[in-house]
Amino acid sequence: MTEYQRVIFSRNVPVRYDVDVFVAGGGPAGVAAAVSSARQGQRVYLAEAHTCLGGMGTAGLVPAFMQFSDGENFLAGGFGKELLERLRDSGGTGTEEGLGIKAEVLKRVYDNIAAEAGVEYTFMTQLIGVESNDNAVTLAILSGVNGLFAVKSKVFVDCTGNADLAFFAGAACEKGDEQGSLMPGTLCSVWAGIDWDQAEKAGYRYDHGRHLEEAFKEKIFQVEDRHLSGIWQVGKTLGGANIGHAFGLDGTDESSITRALVQSRKMLPEYEHYYKKYIRGFESMELVATGSLLGIRETRRIVGDIVLGLKDFKNRASFEDEIGRYAYPVDIHASTPSKEGHAQFLREFTNLRYEKGENYGIPYRSLLPSKLKNVLVAGRCISTDRYMQSSTRVMPCCYITGQAAGVAASLVVSDNADVRSIDILKLQLRLKKLGAFLPNCRV
Repeated sequence: MTEYQRVIFSRNVPVRYDVDVFVAGGGPAGVAAAVSSARQGQRVYLAEAHTCLGGMGTAGLVPAFMQFSDGENFLAGGFGKELLERLRDSGGTGTEEGLGIKAEVLKRVYDNIAAEAGVEYTFMTQLIGVESNDNAVTLAILSGVNGLFAVKSKVFVDCTGNADLAFFAGAACEKGDEQGSLMPGTLCSVWAGIDWDQAEKAGYRYDHGRHLEEAFKEKIFQVEDRHLSGIWQVGKTLGGANIGHAFGLDGTDESSITRALVQSRKMLPEYEHYYKKYIRGFESMELVATGSLLGIRETRRIVGDIVLGLKDFKNRASFEDEIGRYAYPVDIHASTPSKEGHAQFLREFTNLRYEKGENYGIPYRSLLPSKLKNVLVAGRCISTDRYMQSSTRVMPCCYITGQAAGVAASLVVSDNADVRSIDILKLQLRLKKLGAFLPNCRV
């Protein structure tokens, strides 16, 4: 580990916001948390480091939500269902499960939902630190376009994806596997000129990766990456691509992210060559844009009051304090482009999945960073092991945990409690009233 010279840096900064609930990060979990809390009557301020709400589904150009249901039950009820219905009504996706996302439409839907709920938020606003006292965060320190400032709040909700706020406050975190290896990232992209009718007739859904070994022999790719997620239709001739992996990525290191972005942009012409040569309907494809955010699958996970794990996935676990249920398979992208790594991914992705109607519970305790009294966490960095994180990280589950964190934060404020002393049944009843899927709730 590199040792750097250290300096003391201090400033007097204005407290620009004094609110009930502060939400760090405006991705799917952050918007769900902020809107849910504001609708409960709280004063909410959300800070987003980028230029739009939505995170991976907007700035990241991820073309699909993954599943909202288990095939029988709509699991992301409440905020998730509202978001999907409003996006579909606005022409932003054409399928029940939202498998093709029009990012510009999704941006407007998020803006409208947040504004209607009365959420105050700013873009280009980066969380850089916190002040704490007796295991309670007192201030969040942020950097905006016009300088540094502080936010005072009763409750702090960490939806950064990296557990930044909790980490800054001293919460214990884990990252990667036992060796510290992390899933690779993907720079998603949008392509034009695709003949989707021809692609479907040619069996694109089942054929797009069949020619990889042949392409490797022809040296089309510099890296022999056998995991090709594919391209989804997002317009008449447009495709949203989740293709290519940036291996060796640490999403908590800006130098690593920089290398991954440069590397990913360089590899896209290789995929263009592959699709044009081997996949019918893609002969005239051309690149329109790459995401302004790198798709990062895995960074820190908080160590919470409970660690949701592989055993819970296998057991379809239920909990007395569950705030939702979900069903996405274990989806750990291999850390290296080896044949062995890809084979392990295929085994896990094939075997660690559910039958129709099966799901697992997410306990409220998995949103609580150990020891911190007024901090909740939602999104991909909740308290799980690596297997379960690969299931809970996708957008519909972020809606589930974000909604729960937002409502819980409201209860902390209204009941003058801390995050561990709120009435769990009261939380569950409020979530159920919003539409959350809680079949095991006692009432």
